[in-house]
Amino acid sequence: MQSDDLVTSLKTDLSKSCGTVRVLVGVTGSVAALKLPVLVSALLQLPGVDVRVITTEHAKHFYNPSDVSVKIYTDKDEWELWTDRSDPVLHIELRRWADLLIIAPLDANTLGKIASGICDNLLTCVVRAWDTSRPLLFCPAMNTAMWMHPITAQQVSRLKEFGYVEIPCISKKLVCGDEGGPTAGKNVTAE
Repeated sequence: MQSDDLVTSLKTDLSKSCGTVRVLVGVTGSVAALKLPVLVSALLQLPGVDVRVITTEHAKHFYNPSDVSVKIYTDKDEWELWTDRSDPVLHIELRRWADLLIIAPLDANTLGKIASGICDNLLTCVVRAWDTSRPLLFCPAMNTAMWMHPITAQQVSRLKEFGYVEIPCISKKLVCGDEGGPTAGKNVTAE
């Protein structure tokens, strides 16, 4: 697709928003990303809610994009969209569009990046540019051993210092067979 077509597509997608509350869902490379289709469907059931998704490359391993009924933005979109100074910058356009950002699941890798201010993909660039007067909810999801590492509590605390709101993790049997550990799914969707 030519750059002009990409710009038109972006403007059309973000302008056709039909909801009064625009929710941007960030999904990262945790096995809990399996729940993305359920989360999006549940959000769309709420009156007046419109949803878009930003996915990291590693998150794509855990869900089928055809099971997600809204536009999914990727790092590739960020880099293909901008070719000239007058072109829109995707992470800024998405930040402007959204009233609420939910990162579910937030894996250990992306948690560390956000806590450190690293913005090396579309999602972390949106977070870095996020208007902190708007809510940002994050749902940590990682193996129990990763969750229990001392750095994790520091990183979660740092995100809370930024004004972000943690959706507390739950304990359950994990896909790897371990007991306990945080997952994002049950915190934001009904089963």
